[in-house]
Amino acid sequence: EVQLVESGGGLVQTGGSLRLSCAASGFTFDDYAMGWFRQVSGKEREGVACISFADGLTYYAASVKGRFTVSRDNAKSTLYLKMNSLEVEDSAVYYCAASVRLGATMPSSYDAWGPGTQVTVSS
Repeated sequence: EVQLVESGGGLVQTGGSLRLSCAASGFTFDDYAMGWFRQVSGKEREGVACISFADGLTYYAASVKGRFTVSRDNAKSTLYLKMNSLEVEDSAVYYCAASVRLGATMPSSYDAWGPGTQVTVSS
């Protein structure tokens, strides 16, 4: 059974940092592109950062580029998202997801999802 479990969310002040983790199990982690997405109630889910399985290429949404860093540890089947210089607008539920499609960046391209972790940035 494919399982993705996020952790590391919480409440932080503007300008602070958080590191999200996503523990994966039930599939061959190395063979999947992985992504972080976020969603605010009433809005569509949006891509934040993605990382391929073949060459470690990364993709970032324009709004987080230079502040967020996505990485993966294939030996630990874990995906990370380091978030620096957090802004109030970064507040959302953050989800990790897995895709068999090389270079996938859209939510519709992802096959498995975690339950999400809440990130709240206060001013």
